[in-house]
Amino acid sequence: MRIGLLVVAALALAGFLLVAVVLPQKAGAEAKEAAQTLIAGVEPAQRQVGATAEKAGSLAGSGKDVKIPARNDPKHGELKWLVSEGGAIRGWNEKNAIEVTFMPALQGGKTSWTCRGYPVIAMPASCGGH
Repeated sequence: MRIGLLVVAALALAGFLLVAVVLPQKAGAEAKEAAQTLIAGVEPAQRQVGATAEKAGSLAGSGKDVKIPARNDPKHGELKWLVSEGGAIRGWNEKNAIEVTFMPALQGGKTSWTCRGYPVIAMPASCGGH
């Protein structure tokens, strides 16, 4: 009888460790990969916004005609982006519950970008992560 209880307790502990430790780490790694894919998807739009802003000397209207088509990634699901008229870029991936925002700044005729993302744990340091 005691051996049976020990076996049940060991199985319960193994199940708990799987749910509490292993699965969140796997999900965290997948979210980090998805964040990298989402971030990489904005690069062409950043170049386009930057070129327009630098030529005009202003961010106003720099994102007006810039579009990033949604992409269905086999591993991460659907990735979507929106570019605002002022050049800010927002991207998200519902499957992994991640979101990034790139804010442009124009100083001395050059465009620079600030990135912030959520959840912070899934983001690289360049986007406000750890």
